[in-house]
Amino acid sequence: MAHFAKVNNGIVEQVLVAEAEFFETFVDSSPGTWIQTSYNTYGGIHYQPNIFPPAPSEDQSKALRKNYASIGYTYDRVRDAFYAPKPYASWTLNEQTCIWEPPTPYPEDATRLQKNYYWDEPTQAWIFLPNPT
Repeated sequence: MAHFAKVNNGIVEQVLVAEAEFFETFVDSSPGTWIQTSYNTYGGIHYQPNIFPPAPSEDQSKALRKNYASIGYTYDRVRDAFYAPKPYASWTLNEQTCIWEPPTPYPEDATRLQKNYYWDEPTQAWIFLPNPT
């Protein structure tokens, strides 16, 4: 099965799954273009399906358009990439991965110590969110 995103004026409006060989016979008269996307691609890397923790595939030719498309994402024809809406004004798009990055990196102890943080745009800092007791 393959995944396709319906793009209209650079914005993803719909994503569906179809057999690739039958998709070309799919008739859709609404405005927009269908563009193939890869469910297992994130940040320009294709990952093996159904593997935890995620592991990159040996065949990186399967990595399509930097990221899996979702409704509301942008499709950039110049980059040939899908990327999410900008989450905060201060974040910048990484040109290699097409993933938005904060001006301050996510705290390293978050995963290791299972801590939760949220981004505070006015202070442009990560704020620790204690677990409820």
